[in-house]
Amino acid sequence: MPTLQQFRYLVALADTGHFGRAAERCHVSQPTLSGQLKELERRLQVTLIERDRRLRVVFTPLGREVLHRAQRVVRDVEDIRDLARRGGPDPAGTIRLGTLPTVGAYFLSIVVPDLHRSFPDLKLFVREGSAEALLTALDDGAADALLFPLPAGATNLETRPLAREPLHIVVPREHPLAGAGTASAEALRGETVLALEPGHRLHLQVQELCHAVGAELSHDYAGTSLDTLRLMVGMGMGIALLPALYVRSEASKDPAVAVVRLEGPAPDRRIGLVWRRQSARTKAFATLADAMRRLFAAIPEIALDNASDDLVQADTPEHDRTRQTLERAG
Repeated sequence: MPTLQQFRYLVALADTGHFGRAAERCHVSQPTLSGQLKELERRLQVTLIERDRRLRVVFTPLGREVLHRAQRVVRDVEDIRDLARRGGPDPAGTIRLGTLPTVGAYFLSIVVPDLHRSFPDLKLFVREGSAEALLTALDDGAADALLFPLPAGATNLETRPLAREPLHIVVPREHPLAGAGTASAEALRGETVLALEPGHRLHLQVQELCHAVGAELSHDYAGTSLDTLRLMVGMGMGIALLPALYVRSEASKDPAVAVVRLEGPAPDRRIGLVWRRQSARTKAFATLADAMRRLFAAIPEIALDNASDDLVQADTPEHDRTRQTLERAG
């Protein structure tokens, strides 16, 4: 039978993409790691890795399937160890927290100092990535929890709703709406709206908003970040809808743009804490989520999300909520 250590070597090889670096991570010599992986193949009677003189790491199709299962085995064993060491309700030790670039910098800057005071033994190792990559990392055990837009779209996850973050209109300083302060959804009709590149959660939400109010989504120019969108707005290339905490942190300080709030119920994005349902640290993650909610409650730009976990899992996607909200507002 394969051993747990052999699975650890296999996972390390996939993570590093190099036999030497994998051996360093596992604190063994490269011949030891290579020999154990060959032994794993012998026991399974399959070829998992294609080898050449350059020691490139190329997994066979079957090797990728075995790797995926090995990652799950290693993850579950780590969960058992965490259960023994940190099965209590208080967050402690290192939590590998995944988040989107458009979320983490603005939400975490609010809560991290207070979390450190409340839980001095807690260390957050923050990893940014795309939504798909983060969900894969969570499933494979490379991440412990995610600060993530809801709904997360997977049934094997535990979800704690935290906050609703409205979207605000950002326009060039010389735009007719610049001095208005607030505007109705109808004011967006005919406007050119800039959005993040396809693949971002916010892209789909802004796309549906444009369809709902008769605005034109720009297909010639798309931003790679919220900062890029703000800069393009400042150059007069269009307007944008940006999250409230980013607006507070960056856009409100930019003399080239002006912030306009939508009248009535504004479209928003929902942010929650997400982790694997079977995680041994569920109690600690729930405590962490409760602490985050208390801190977010003091931020006037956002509102607490009081939806139940079941409602979040079955809720309509953000773009449906955007359309419904703007139809009521317009």
